[in-house]
This record gives sequence, structure tokens and C-alpha cells, in this order.
Amino acid sequence: MADTPSNVDLKSDLTDDVALVTGANRGIGAKIATKLADLGAIVYAGARDPTDVTAPNQHAITLDVTAEEEIHSAVDTIEQEEGSLDILVNNAGIFPRSGPLHEMERADFDRTMAVNLRGPVLLTKQALPLLLDSPGSRVVSMSSGLGQFTEGQMDGQYPAYRLSKVGIGGLTAYLDGEYGDQGLIANAVSPGWVQTDMGGDRAPRSPSKGAETPVWLSQFARGSPAGKLWKDKEQIPW
Repeated sequence: MADTPSNVDLKSDLTDDVALVTGANRGIGAKIATKLADLGAIVYAGARDPTDVTAPNQHAITLDVTAEEEIHSAVDTIEQEEGSLDILVNNAGIFPRSGPLHEMERADFDRTMAVNLRGPVLLTKQALPLLLDSPGSRVVSMSSGLGQFTEGQMDGQYPAYRLSKVGIGGLTAYLDGEYGDQGLIANAVSPGWVQTDMGGDRAPRSPSKGAETPVWLSQFARGSPAGKLWKDKEQIPW
């Protein structure tokens, strides 16, 4: 495991911090929600079907990130019940397997962008007033090595997914540039190839391993790096 970089200051526990995790009913999202709750956070676990969230120490909340009315309702519920939001984890995502761009179905592109990029943008937009009321609040968004566009990373296949994750990089950098001076700490994370419905059984990493760095980023205190992409607790190039 990588040592914590010297310029990172972590909160030792998250007692009384309020967190919202999307796609929290399974895979990496479920592990993130569990680990945040174990650190003391008040966790709202977003899922399209909230009955899929069974953890007794989490608040299941209906949240399909493609449905604007559910985005508004989820944030309104958190505001009414807690009055604050300290951590937003944009985890929900899909991964259509497609060949090169000239073979891509437009429906796959539209659906992927709706879930992987438009959803996080609109949810973050709706949550920003609450987040900015808590200086040092964190936005952690799930990216991917397939979304890295430097050092020859864009080497083929999966154009819809790749471009959606490039967009997550842009969102992260924008949030830091626009709101970093107001105390918002926004970062993106590549969890690696993980054994989930998306990653498949051949993936070498467990969901728990995939959740490690997103949870670590959720513990960042003010003054820690922001606007970056991370993997295994180390900064990597976009």
C-alpha cells in the first residue's frame, strides 16, 4: 500500500460527517458506503431501488442519477434531515462494451453519458449549496484508466465509456478551479479493474480494494490536494 503523500492531511474519523454515495447498493459503491459508515459518517446510500440497501447503519435513499426529480428529492431529504452534506461520492456508472467509434450505437453513447457524466454533473450542481456550507467538504468522482488521455492511454475500444470518464476529469478540474477557494476538495479516482457486474469475474481486484482510495479521498482535510486523479493513493496523470 502506498504511503500517504506528505501534502495530504487526513481526518482521523468522520464522526457526524454526512455522506451521499451513488450506486451504493452493490460493488464498489456498497463497500464505500460501508467503510464510510465504519468511520463514523452518516451515510445516505443512493440506489435506484432502495430496498437493495440492507445495511442497518445506512440510510437508503431512492436515487437514479438520470432522473432529475430524484436528484432534487435526495438532496432535499438530506438537507431536511441533516442540514448539511460533507461528502459526495459520484460512484454510479455503466460500461457498455463496444468496438470503435464508427461501430458505436448512439443509444449506448446517450445512456453512458447520462449515467456517467450528466448524472454526476447535475447531482453535484444540486448538492453544491450544502457542500459549500461545510468548508472542507469533499466530492469524489469515479473515473477509470480508460479515461486517461495522456501517455498513449486512448488506445482503442469503448469510446462512450472513455469519453464519459474524460468528462469526469474535466468536472473534477472545474470544481477545483471554481470552488476550491471556497473550501471544496474535489478529486477523481481510478479504482482499477474490479470484480463487479461491470468489471466481470476475471478482474484481479475485489470491491473492497476498489473502495480503498475513494474512501481515503473522502477523508481529505482542508489543505490537501484537489483537482487530481488518483489510483492506489497516488496521483496519476489524466
